[in-house]
Amino acid sequence: MGANITLLGNVAVISGVSHLTGATVSATDLRAGAALVLAGLVAEGSTTVQNISYIDRGYERLEEKLNALGADIRRVPATVQKLTWQKKCAQILEPMPLGIL
Repeated sequence: MGANITLLGNVAVISGVSHLTGATVSATDLRAGAALVLAGLVAEGSTTVQNISYIDRGYERLEEKLNALGADIRRVPATVQKLTWQKKCAQILEPMPLGIL
């Protein structure tokens, strides 16, 4: 997404940048997933957040609530490979069924 992040042991130092760029990212836990959704909303271009089961566990209907505030977030099946996006659009993928790689 373009952030300037330096790891110093177990500390991450984040330097500000003029803008973030949309990308495909993966949630690794509850708060990180929510932060990626918010970062995707301010990024130029589109962002796809994968592995959203963490987000769903802690934030009920997050996309509906953010859309009510003017966001453009769509939940799509994980099997969708290619989508056309509008500027400043974040996408969250539904979890893949077990047994499918």
